[in-house]
This record gives sequence, structure tokens and C-alpha cells, in this order.
Amino acid sequence: MTRIDDLPIRDELRGKSPYGAPQLDVPVRLNTNENPYPLPEELVRRIGERVTEAARELNRYPDRDAVELRTELAAYLSRTAGLPVTVDNVWAANGSNEIIQQLLQTFAGPGRTAIGFEPSYSMHALISRGTGTGWISGPRHDDFTIDVEAAERTIAELEPDVVFVCSPNNPTGTAVDKDTVLRLYDAALAAKPCVVIVDEAYGEFSHQPSLLPLLEGRPTMVLTRTMSKAFGAAGLRLGYMAADPAVVDAVQLVRLPYHLSSVTQATALAALEHTDTLLRYVERLKSERDRIVAELTALGCEVTASDANFVQFGRFDDAHAMWQRLLRHGVLVRDNDVPGFLRVTAGTPEENDAFLEAVRASLKERDA
Repeated sequence: MTRIDDLPIRDELRGKSPYGAPQLDVPVRLNTNENPYPLPEELVRRIGERVTEAARELNRYPDRDAVELRTELAAYLSRTAGLPVTVDNVWAANGSNEIIQQLLQTFAGPGRTAIGFEPSYSMHALISRGTGTGWISGPRHDDFTIDVEAAERTIAELEPDVVFVCSPNNPTGTAVDKDTVLRLYDAALAAKPCVVIVDEAYGEFSHQPSLLPLLEGRPTMVLTRTMSKAFGAAGLRLGYMAADPAVVDAVQLVRLPYHLSSVTQATALAALEHTDTLLRYVERLKSERDRIVAELTALGCEVTASDANFVQFGRFDDAHAMWQRLLRHGVLVRDNDVPGFLRVTAGTPEENDAFLEAVRASLKERDA
């Protein structure tokens, strides 16, 4: 049988694994940071109406520049994130991963490097390698916050072309304060022209305000978002970014023709019509997230402060063994290979109750 490594793949891809989490049929699945609440029926109906309208013209290509969608995304950001932006500041694609890919295709690639602060969202490194970009793993403290002084030294020495800052950070849940982002931005720009990408995929769940206002006066800072989490639309695959108009123009040099389908644009527009309803689900999840933090702490677990819709918890001598115990109790969480820790998504109150009961039982089994 032919193996991947028998093929003439690029050297930087050899020995790597594709991104993915186990998809197992268990009663409680809390491993992929999905929003557990189905879309409300009134939104489902509106999606049907919008898609029906779009279907009448499926013989034609979609709006190549997604102007209506970008306009509505700009209005959403302006209303909720603290900085007025216009359609010229916003770009949309098939998930925030495609946004990141387009940014790396534009500003990185062979002979250039990107730095991220691991543990962090593994797709930053994976897409970097996929675009031929060299990857640098930056320093964090033991509490998973970024070691700013060490990061400044690393940036000055290695002069990356792209800097990733994930806030709230996945898988730890930690938010990055604005002063840290500004220090990293200043360090990056002092070394060479550089793009700083602030990944706010979980921004709506944070205790802290959005970092969007930092874009003002900083033409090489970019903020990325997604509709997968707060909007409960993981199946939609719609991500977007806010940036200087010149950056928006630049990524269009590498975008594929008509990359956002008419159906995707119609569905996203329908969801944006119901923003207030969907954000009320976010408030429920934030409350559940905080309950999980409090109850895990009371059980004696070490819990990383979370600003996301998930919680990192431990510290276990054998995290994978704990993962297996929870699975035997019908609860699937995520083992992200962070030594000693697991990650659980905030689910419905009933799902979270089942998870916490599984933790109690698993801790007793471990200590028996």
C-alpha cells in the first residue's frame, strides 16, 4: 500500500497530521467548540427564503465581491466591537481558515516566516506550512499568557513576516490584553514590515472588549472573526476580517474566482438579520462557561481562566487516561496534547451537568 510519505509531497508536510478532532457517537459531545443551540425556527425560515431567492439565479455567478454581505458584517462590527468600519475594511471567505490562508498567501510564503505563541490554534502553523511559510513557535509563561519580553527578543532576532495573536486563545481560553498586542505590533514593525493577525474567533464570548479599535492607525494589523461560534453557524463556513482597505485589496490578488457561493452569502445575510437573538445564546453560554470554571475549581481541578466558549482544565498526570474515563461515561472532550490538560466546550445546561458528573465519577475512579 502506498503511504503519504511515499509520495513526492513537500518536505515541510512530511510527518505532519491533518487537523481534526475525533468524531464519535456519544451522548454528550463537547470537543469541537460548537454552539450547542440549534438556530431558531424563525431564522431557519428566513434562511429558506433567502436561499430560495438566490436559487433563482444559480445559473449566474455570485457577487464576486460579496458587497451586501461585507456591508452587513461591517455594520455588525461597528455596532458591537467599538470601532466604526465600512465595507472597504471588511473581507469575507469560507471560514476564518480561508481568511488566514489568503493572508498568508499574500504576505508570507516561501522564504518568509510566521510566528505564533503555542499552545494556540494549530491551523495557524498548519496553514503556514501549507503555504510554504516557515513557522516559529513563540514563548508563553506557565500560566499560558504570552511571555512578552521573550517574544520581543524573538521577534527582533528572527524578524518574522507575520505575527499571530489568538485572543481568546484556543485551546487555553486566555484573552490577550491590548498592551501586549501593542508591544508585539511595535516589536514586529521595528524589525521589518510585518502583518500582525489578531484571531478573535471567540471574541464575542470574552469578558474583555474586542481588540478591533487597535486597528485604527495600524495599517498592517488585521482582525479575523467567524460566524461558526457566536452565530451558531459552524456548518455555514463563513469567516471574515477587518483591516485597512489596502489589506482588503491585497488579499483579492490571491482569492479564487467567485469564492463565496450565492447560497453562502444568502445564509450569512439571514443570520445577520437575527444578530440580537443569536447573541442572547452567547450570553447563556458565557454564564455556563463561568459555571463550569467554578465547579471544576471546586472539584480541585486546575482551571485556566477562560474568555471563550470552552474551558481548559487539569492538571492530570495522564490527561489521555482522564479523557478515556470521561468517554466511558458518555462525554467526549478534547485532548489537545497540552501536557496535563483537557478542553471542554460549554454546552447546554443539561450537557454541562452530564460533563461535571462524569468528571466527579472519573476523579473517584482515578483516585480509587
